[in-house]
Amino acid sequence: MRTFKLEQSKTEVITPHGGLAVVGYSLNTMSSLAKTSRSIVKRHGIANIDLIRTYLGLICLGKSDFEAVEHARHDPFFKAAMGIKQSPSSARLRQRFDEDARALIPLLDEASVEFLCNASVPIGTLTTGHVPLDMDVFPMDNSNSKKEGVAYTYKGHDGYAPIAAYLGTEGWCLGCELRPGNQHANKEFIHTLDRVLPRVRELTDAPLLVRLDSAHDAADNRAYFRAHGVDYLIKWNPRSQDGLAWMDKAHAAGALWCHVRPGKMETLVSEPLDGTGDRLIVKVTVRQSDAEGQLFLEPEVSLEGWTTSLPSEIADEATVMALYRDHATSEQFHSEFKTDLDLERLPSGKFDTNDLVMAFAVLGYNILRWMGQRVLLGPDAPVRHPAKRRRLKTVMQELMYMACRLVSSGRRLYLRFGQHCPGFRAFGCIYELI
Repeated sequence: MRTFKLEQSKTEVITPHGGLAVVGYSLNTMSSLAKTSRSIVKRHGIANIDLIRTYLGLICLGKSDFEAVEHARHDPFFKAAMGIKQSPSSARLRQRFDEDARALIPLLDEASVEFLCNASVPIGTLTTGHVPLDMDVFPMDNSNSKKEGVAYTYKGHDGYAPIAAYLGTEGWCLGCELRPGNQHANKEFIHTLDRVLPRVRELTDAPLLVRLDSAHDAADNRAYFRAHGVDYLIKWNPRSQDGLAWMDKAHAAGALWCHVRPGKMETLVSEPLDGTGDRLIVKVTVRQSDAEGQLFLEPEVSLEGWTTSLPSEIADEATVMALYRDHATSEQFHSEFKTDLDLERLPSGKFDTNDLVMAFAVLGYNILRWMGQRVLLGPDAPVRHPAKRRRLKTVMQELMYMACRLVSSGRRLYLRFGQHCPGFRAFGCIYELI
């Protein structure tokens, strides 16, 4: 086996993060952050846009800790790719974010939607013709820390419980608001809708279907959707419903029972909801024995239901259940925030600063998602299995972590990739599209 002699060049600039060139170019051409960030007045110091470009670059590389900037601030490629004039230290970056978090968050939220509009992202629809808007709360484990807002979550650990909103079948993120770990999912939910729905209308005029889990099964939410002309599909919360009463109701309605196995049968019951055209669909399952055939002393009745404004002509009971099962796809998007972007444990001890970090993550998430949808599904992409969308980790592996050499010649900067670089054609394609 051959051995290698290790050398370090004193003049060449080689980077393992060639994809930053696309991130920086996208940010600077498809958003107006360079202009809007000037609204936060600073008499001296590093410009706000340089702080934004620096941290967004780190987020898109899967680095959320402030200390990671110490390596980037001395990297000429990082500065050139992101358009940074003056790089902050880790301490200064943290201090400035602590000072201006509340002012920066709305600017990043606006920039994220602006990017999606300028990039003309495709927004996939469901079989009913609706654009899905999936909203859900997910826990972030920050145990053994004294960070502001960390509390006991429903998953049994201390952390945060942010609420995220994803649009379309591609999963474009329109917001991921940080919340204390012990805050109920439905608390202040109407205020979240007030912020998210206008962002949706900036991107599409198609019919909207909001899909929610049982934590949001409330009459106020349903009334809100009706008032705003938005269809909804919410998992029903049976609370203290009597299963035997629902079994009798199914028999009285002449429902057809399906015998799944000996000793187990199920049926569907549909009835009007709230005195409107909306309906409640309940799946009643009756078990008279277990899977091994052991008989019960009395039947076990379990209930599972969904409330929806979709009329039966558009979506029958089977379609409604299939549409809600597809809502589970948003769990993958949660994991991309926590693992691919390395945001399970947030970097600051201050709640507002961590909320700002999540706003950065939304913008970085959308840029990486756009890169994946644009070129990693086409013929120029590196060989991968067929898919409807690429996970952020795949985008980072194929496009962000591309080794290249930075060459300065004739007052121009060149990126020189290797002869056998598998992602070069895809990289060149997306760079020319911006």
